[in-house]
Amino acid sequence: MNLPINALSNLEKKTQKNAFNKQAFLKGAVDILPLSIAVLPWGILAGSMAVNAGLSFAQSFAMSAIFFAGAAQLVSLGLVMSGASLFTIVITVLFLTSQHLIYALNFRKDIRCLPVYKRLIVGFLLTDELFAIGVTHQAQRSFAYLFGAGICFYFAWCLFSLLGIFLANAIPNLERLHLDFSIVAIFILIIVPMIKNLVTLMGVISTLIATLIFKYFQIEMGMILSGLLGMITALLLQKWQGAKK
Repeated sequence: MNLPINALSNLEKKTQKNAFNKQAFLKGAVDILPLSIAVLPWGILAGSMAVNAGLSFAQSFAMSAIFFAGAAQLVSLGLVMSGASLFTIVITVLFLTSQHLIYALNFRKDIRCLPVYKRLIVGFLLTDELFAIGVTHQAQRSFAYLFGAGICFYFAWCLFSLLGIFLANAIPNLERLHLDFSIVAIFILIIVPMIKNLVTLMGVISTLIATLIFKYFQIEMGMILSGLLGMITALLLQKWQGAKK
């Protein structure tokens, strides 16, 4: 059966887009390089916190190399060290990483025609940083581009985490250097460019205010609750704007 010319043209475009090429791979690596370097303090903090939490060298490195979830690693280790319940840790990490479902849905149209193993690779490498790069360069979201950006960030994270593991024994009380500020700096770089309308701005502001309030009253799961309040605020404001029009 002969395919229509338009269908063949679209198929060729998808094939070319998803074909692995070195130029797209290197482009992805270069584009994410600033964020990969900026994660240095964060990676050091993750590695040192794992050691301070009582994990062995192998366990500490495996947490970064296998789980590969920076914010979830730091939050879960912090909760463990503070004596939080297992239920609180699991629920917090679950909600903290739930945004990856939205990230994956955003990438779906670009990777759905890929083989399963390539989709799994992109899924494993999918981070806040890779999503930010992918959103900024939507026209270049081929597998080679995403793989180049993702693997570059992955190696940087593992390297800096390994450095943190070694420094945890060489420099006592490494956490007192306030390396966790790098987390805030990185997310500012990711979030600020995405604030393009009043709805998003109000959602971010309400989240920040709620976070400060919950932190002041030392409420467990305050970070999760503040995120939910921010989303609800943005949703209600969007509906109000729609009804007003």
